[in-house]
Amino acid sequence: MVRAILEQVAEPMSEPAADPQVLSAACSWLKAGQRVALVTVLHTWGSSPRPPGSLLAIRVDGTMVGSVSGGCVEQALADRYRSGELGTPIPTLVDFGVASREANRLGLPCGGRLELMVEALAAPQPVAALLSRLEGGTLVARRVCLGTGEVSLHAGEGHRELEVTDRFVTKVFGPGWHLLLIGDGQLARLLAQMACLLDYRVTICDPRERFADPMPLANVAYSDLMPDDAARELADDPRSAVITLSHDPKQDDLALSEALGTRAFYVGALGSERSAQVRRERLIRIGLTPAQIARLDAPAGLAIGSKRPAEIALSILAGVTAARNGLAAG
Repeated sequence: MVRAILEQVAEPMSEPAADPQVLSAACSWLKAGQRVALVTVLHTWGSSPRPPGSLLAIRVDGTMVGSVSGGCVEQALADRYRSGELGTPIPTLVDFGVASREANRLGLPCGGRLELMVEALAAPQPVAALLSRLEGGTLVARRVCLGTGEVSLHAGEGHRELEVTDRFVTKVFGPGWHLLLIGDGQLARLLAQMACLLDYRVTICDPRERFADPMPLANVAYSDLMPDDAARELADDPRSAVITLSHDPKQDDLALSEALGTRAFYVGALGSERSAQVRRERLIRIGLTPAQIARLDAPAGLAIGSKRPAEIALSILAGVTAARNGLAAG
């Protein structure tokens, strides 16, 4: 069980921050009159080094931006694209299966396997339209029809990061994932460090002066907003998660009263089963609806018998990961 959780936490979906770089390069090449192929990782098996949703743009001369593996898979794709084998108007599905004796040669771990989609980008305008929406902070679902190659853009809310069917491949583009932690302390710091490894933007909010961190973590934002204001101003979007950790009902309840009415994809609260029940009763008394309270994951995270702070942080982040991937956190 713990091993499965570790693997889940260690292998996130593709990093949203890298997607615009790949798309921008492809758009520039297309505007310059170059032929360009876009490669998307659809499935992985074994210890494949790049997660589903990862992107690679290949120019006709073999220049590449992005990555779909840790080694020579990219070069093999570029060679096949330059030869005309890939990049037809209809998307091509390519399977790279690597046996142990081939692993070092192709740059994949032993037993790794990738399924990729290779599509020819016909013009810069559709890519520019997608980039324009992303610059505005919009969550966008890009859908590719496997039968025709037609591409369409849709609202990204309600979609998983990557959806693959026999007919369509839909990948969601948009702002990076954000984790808002209410309450500073050892657990918040551990959770923040783990979340940064999964490319979350992390904000630790604690307006209590005595909890001001004398050694703030690098790459973590700090806020002294009141918790309800922080939830409303910083986490009202479908790529944010809110977790209360302060052990102070006045702080936690303020945050939860607002967070459970936002579009955050996950809202969790630290505590025991008993404290969770008492908390739900308090939230009912202050006017939250049963539907809002049903969103709350409390005690936060997956049940892995956690006792030590690092284990608790792992269980919480595993629960957030489950919710991010469309699974019930419990």
